[in-house]
Amino acid sequence: MELNELGFDDWFREKAAEQCSSDQQVSRVMAVDRGRFTVRGEHGEFPAKVTGKVMHTAESTSDFPCVGDWVCVQYREDEKFASIHSILPRKSLLRRKTIGKEIEYQVIAANIDAAFVVQACQFDFNVNRLERYLVMANESHIEPILILTKIDTINPQELEQYTASIRQAGIDNRIIAVSNVTGVGIDEIRETMKPAATYCLLGSSGVGKSTLINQLLGQEALATKEVSETGEGRHTTVRRQLIVLKQGAMLIDTPGMRELGIIGTEEDLVESFDDIAELSLKCRFSDCAHISEPGCAVRAALESGDLNEKHYNNYLKLKREAEFNQQSLVEKRKKDKAFGRLVRSAGKNKNKQE
Repeated sequence: MELNELGFDDWFREKAAEQCSSDQQVSRVMAVDRGRFTVRGEHGEFPAKVTGKVMHTAESTSDFPCVGDWVCVQYREDEKFASIHSILPRKSLLRRKTIGKEIEYQVIAANIDAAFVVQACQFDFNVNRLERYLVMANESHIEPILILTKIDTINPQELEQYTASIRQAGIDNRIIAVSNVTGVGIDEIRETMKPAATYCLLGSSGVGKSTLINQLLGQEALATKEVSETGEGRHTTVRRQLIVLKQGAMLIDTPGMRELGIIGTEEDLVESFDDIAELSLKCRFSDCAHISEPGCAVRAALESGDLNEKHYNNYLKLKREAEFNQQSLVEKRKKDKAFGRLVRSAGKNKNKQE
């Protein structure tokens, strides 16, 4: 494939000219699986690994390649292998807080144009979780499009209720209703996807992401599992990969997310809670926390019923979580840098003594 068919545009071409040496070529990371990489460029598709320099200079997981990245590589045609020397700057980076108590980013994918946020009707549907996905996408400057799957399990009135609950939460993103059984909505998704553009599927385990990709591909390329006895789907995807569709668009499949922590600032929440952001402009105080301050337009809308209470409470919860995690991450970075300086200083002193 030509690089431009994989999304290599003038912006990336300029960055590559500045960063890649004359003996290196540009390729895109097509898959990441437990630290192993697959890259594709003008030479074709090869397995790859990062060089020792990349490994030892990386300060966090975001310094390693992820699916969707553009990288400078050296090909070893006799060994059918590639070495990754550096990562080009990213237009967008999809990330979340790592699972558990540790405050750190987990990089998911890079250089995405739009994200399909997938929720299955009935068992998986949750507006609060949906808002978390929207915050994550908007924080990464990625356009979110909502996909409601398994609509064949409900009636039209129930689908209207699901849609209404999303709109009542102040979410005005485009919604596409899909059935992997009847094929309803599949063509609408295809028409949304543009050649050489990169899309991503986000959602919990078992919402039908792999089945949806198979529908878009027109073949059983990815493994799927039957739903459990409770009606809930089961986790299938275990690696991240970029798939090129027939019409030229690209789609990144990611493992289902059982936990979705947010790291960011209040500004990162604005696009996902733009109704609250608009109301806050009318507050008496510019630094209003929208909790108990006098002249708070957000609280006034809540009391009058113009603002959904669950939507408001989820906003406060995500705001507290994002600010706490962001502050903890900054403190962790300071400690890591201080420790690094200490190690380097100790090494220099040892060399002087020798």
